[in-house]
Amino acid sequence: MSELTLDTLIDDGNYLGTERARLENKVILDELERKKKARTMAVPTDDNRVKARLREIGEPITIFGERAADRRDRLIYVLSQINAARGDDAMHVEEESSSESEEEEEFYTPGTLELLESRKDIAEFSLPRAQKRIAQQRIDSKLDLGRIVDMRKKAFADVKKFSNMGSQIGDERPVSQVRFAPNNKILATGSWTGTVKLWNVPSCTPIRSLRGHSDKIGGVAWHPQATLSHGEDLVNLVSGGGEGNVHLWSLNSDNPLSIMKGHKGRVCRVAFHPSGNYVASASFDTTWRLWDVNTAKELLLQEGHSREVYSVEFQNDGALVASGGLDAVGRVWDLRTGKTAMVLDGHTKEIFATAFSPNGYQIATGAGDDTIRIWDMRAISSIYTIPAHVSNVSDVRFFHANDIFFKHVPSDVQMNGTDEGEAKRDSPEKEFATAQEEWRYRSGLFFASSGYDGFVKLWSADDWQLLKRLSTDASKVMSVDISSDGEMLVSGTYNRNFQLFAPEEV
Repeated sequence: MSELTLDTLIDDGNYLGTERARLENKVILDELERKKKARTMAVPTDDNRVKARLREIGEPITIFGERAADRRDRLIYVLSQINAARGDDAMHVEEESSSESEEEEEFYTPGTLELLESRKDIAEFSLPRAQKRIAQQRIDSKLDLGRIVDMRKKAFADVKKFSNMGSQIGDERPVSQVRFAPNNKILATGSWTGTVKLWNVPSCTPIRSLRGHSDKIGGVAWHPQATLSHGEDLVNLVSGGGEGNVHLWSLNSDNPLSIMKGHKGRVCRVAFHPSGNYVASASFDTTWRLWDVNTAKELLLQEGHSREVYSVEFQNDGALVASGGLDAVGRVWDLRTGKTAMVLDGHTKEIFATAFSPNGYQIATGAGDDTIRIWDMRAISSIYTIPAHVSNVSDVRFFHANDIFFKHVPSDVQMNGTDEGEAKRDSPEKEFATAQEEWRYRSGLFFASSGYDGFVKLWSADDWQLLKRLSTDASKVMSVDISSDGEMLVSGTYNRNFQLFAPEEV
């Protein structure tokens, strides 16, 4: 035996090195295969079942300081190690038994009459809006290609003109979220001090500070019809805090109208339903919840994520809501039935941002893997991955053209007849109709993203290419938003300030 080894070594001087490399590669490949199989392994999501499974295989049911999500990850790791040692056949058997266990785990929670009525209300609200959207999309699909190209070029030319107008200190700690009011005259900022501040824009002068949270603000959202003229008893704004509470605010009082309690962990993001009657909140307690604005009561506690839920966003129609979690998975929920409409599984790290396109069927998600993924609900899959930033993608916002508080008339439309020197011009009415068509077409044509690399970026929403990169004076940009008239962009930063951007006239 020793002679054979000696001959082999004499014939090939690199034998030991080659064999060592082969073994090392095998170990690496085996580990990658184990991780791949572990990702597809079905294990219980209920913490009591996870503990029971750990007890079955002789593992400690809990470790000091271990959270429920960590315990589930430990179970997946242990099972994958056991299956790797047994071989592929055992792996299949384990997956089948786990799948059966998961199927047995499915259960229905009795809902309240209030939830039933809210589902009916949401269906009645969303169906006509969806019908109108689809009818308009059918009309737009018949537009002349040359006309579409011209509108696209004009819109992107305006987007590329965005530049920094100025910066304003927003608070004493990082500004975690920024959102324009529907009328584009007010900006709301939420910060880690637990304070929501209102600002006049574009002057950036302070209006009011709303103090009620005892921990950092995670999310801020405006009521779809919010205005300063609303009375003190009308809800205009919602905020979520690190202490786990959701606050409803008017714009005429420093005290919250209602404090909605129920979350067992930090509230990260909040969103208003397009009807203005409901609010959704995402929390570190691994749930998102639906609240009734009029009664300030919890309607729905939705589980489904294995780790903290960070983001939540409603579709424009109002029928769907998307949630994104630190488990790197997003989910689209049908509010009318309570069922999962689509699972957004593709990111390798935490999802920090979700945004519905105005077209109603595309969703953008931003994550800790530095990418933005575009999902198409018609294909039930991811259709594009954008390598967006070189650090976490913190926020994503589509441009939603909304003129509920104003009638958008582009400055190049002449409403007083033909211009002097021009031989022929269309009628003012036709020019206005053309301008309105361009304005409507711009909705959803581009979107903005912010990242922990210190940049705000503007992207085309049809070929997903970069249109403009805007630098800030911070190392981390926490949030971004686009005004509903498309004339302003705002970013909130870790450096405690916010910046306004607007198209620079050339």
